[in-house]
Amino acid sequence: MGSGMSSLRRSAASEIMGSGVSILRQRLRRFVSEYNLVKGMMPLLGLQVVFEYGRPGSDRPPVTAALLATNVLIFFRPGPLHRILPRTCDIAFNYQLFVKFMLFENFFLSPFYHGSEAHLFCNMTSLLWTGVMLERSMGSVQFASMVATLLGLSQGIAVLLSQCFSLLGDSTAYYDHHCIGFSGVLYGMITVLTGQSNYFVWLQGIDILAKYAVWADMFITQALCANVSFLGHLGGILAGQVYLWLKHLFKGRDPLTLLISVCAGIVTSQVRFALKLLRSVLRQGYITGRGMVVCHSSARECPQGLWRCSTCTNYNSLATDICEMCSTMREDCAFLLGQHHQAWCNGELSVEEIHCRRLDRLDR
Repeated sequence: MGSGMSSLRRSAASEIMGSGVSILRQRLRRFVSEYNLVKGMMPLLGLQVVFEYGRPGSDRPPVTAALLATNVLIFFRPGPLHRILPRTCDIAFNYQLFVKFMLFENFFLSPFYHGSEAHLFCNMTSLLWTGVMLERSMGSVQFASMVATLLGLSQGIAVLLSQCFSLLGDSTAYYDHHCIGFSGVLYGMITVLTGQSNYFVWLQGIDILAKYAVWADMFITQALCANVSFLGHLGGILAGQVYLWLKHLFKGRDPLTLLISVCAGIVTSQVRFALKLLRSVLRQGYITGRGMVVCHSSARECPQGLWRCSTCTNYNSLATDICEMCSTMREDCAFLLGQHHQAWCNGELSVEEIHCRRLDRLDR
């Protein structure tokens, strides 16, 4: 097994020197298929997670762990998830079809689907390294906000790029192109991580600035793997650049958090205005055909300038001593003159006197 693998590596290296990148692609596919390397990748990923999260004294970023678990569960689809989750062929993202049919389910879910175990392993290894570093430096809340922003920006920018490229040439390739995977978001995260650094990194034997290494990595990946989504990777890098620009524009505040806070402030102000208006209406009461009916928490509480009938609980003006709703006399015999209260009492009135007073009031 070991000698066969070493001879295959030497053979692949010699052919790369003579025939170029296309031979390397063929040899890599044959190497993976012959030795079934993908069968043991998930245990390696598990070991990396245990090593990163099992170290004593170190914090354990929860958002990165949740993203890892989500991608792995969606790929393996254990138990009832197999029936609940849509199939990969149904959720694969096509840029032109999204513009035509507005497939938002594919827009938001396709980054969490992967085509193979090797695809999942490479993306999750990168997520583990990049996510842990960013979440520890930014905090879990801001990191989660950044991931959501990069997901939307990377997918949206890829759609815009596909529209631009289709105007320049044949759009058939973009109709046939479907993409899945978390790599677009990962390229955006790496751009944010290295966007403002000035140190050099070692990439394929070349010293290069870290902020430019993500561009070189994108072109190397495209050269070695022809079936990767170039627009998805390019959209992720541009999404990271846009995120850094927005963060600089908002003086270090997270763009999505700021947008949510502004929207929440607008909604809260409108709700407060509606509640204030409702309280003022309830405080003043509402007018019926024959009087004003007001609801109060206490029976003794009475609005200024009114008195309450003890029979029908209708509120009447102090200008009259008889209830306009049921013609019952006032019991307390009190009314308000300006800002002073004056009490007076009267005896029982006859029916004729009540009738005369009512006619007198109607004549006025």
